[in-house]
Amino acid sequence: MKTTPVLKTLVSTLVVIAFSSHLANAASPEEKGLEIAQQIDLRDQGFGDSRTKLEMHLTNRHGETSIRKMRLATLENSDPTVGDKSLTVFIFPRDIKGTAFLSFTKILDPDDQWLYLPALKRVKRISSANKSGPFVGSEFAYEDLVSFEVGKYDYKWLRDEACGELQCFVVERFPKYENSGYTRQTVWIDKAEYRIQKVDFYDRKDSLLKTLVQSNYEQYLAQYWRPLKMVMVNHQTGKSTELVFSSYEFQVGVKDNDFTPNRLKLIR
Repeated sequence: MKTTPVLKTLVSTLVVIAFSSHLANAASPEEKGLEIAQQIDLRDQGFGDSRTKLEMHLTNRHGETSIRKMRLATLENSDPTVGDKSLTVFIFPRDIKGTAFLSFTKILDPDDQWLYLPALKRVKRISSANKSGPFVGSEFAYEDLVSFEVGKYDYKWLRDEACGELQCFVVERFPKYENSGYTRQTVWIDKAEYRIQKVDFYDRKDSLLKTLVQSNYEQYLAQYWRPLKMVMVNHQTGKSTELVFSSYEFQVGVKDNDFTPNRLKLIR
């Protein structure tokens, strides 16, 4: 039976009320932080697959900007012990056209990631030790480009506070992945829809490295929120990268066999 948008909204509202009541009684900051993360995940379950196009604007410390264009496909994994799959393909400029990045998100094991470089005509597997490095010269690291999975972090609720016009939970999360480039991340999540608004990333020396701001959210299928703008600023280098997304398409029939390393060479 299909669920109408009105019924979905009603069910979602009841879940929020019940969860908010439960959250208020959370026994510790760690439990409260975990339950907020679980609510983020719960609200995004069931989308199936999606496609979108995006532009990447890379700006150096002198304000000079270059533009790259790409398309992104995502396939949800319904198994809660396994993460989602994503495929990013560059379509502009000409010198990197056809470069493709394939990622299989894992929970506690290292994520599986591959990069296809058309100039070399080979698929390169990205080692677990290299995932803190920059993705094709941007301020996004390889580990920043995987799907959010609750089990990848430990959590601690810090406080509630205003974030712009919204009210937010502020939660600290600690990567369980031993080769992560971060010691911790501070995350602002709006209390109304549980959308991540901002993330501060701290490097292995526990110094503030980068800040990610996500904005221009749009809702799809009466449930799923996606930011159409993401800006990552590197405080240590003065560089920044902006991702600008086109409207998303959901449940378009993306298949599992579209996400295999051997197919990367065939992508155009």
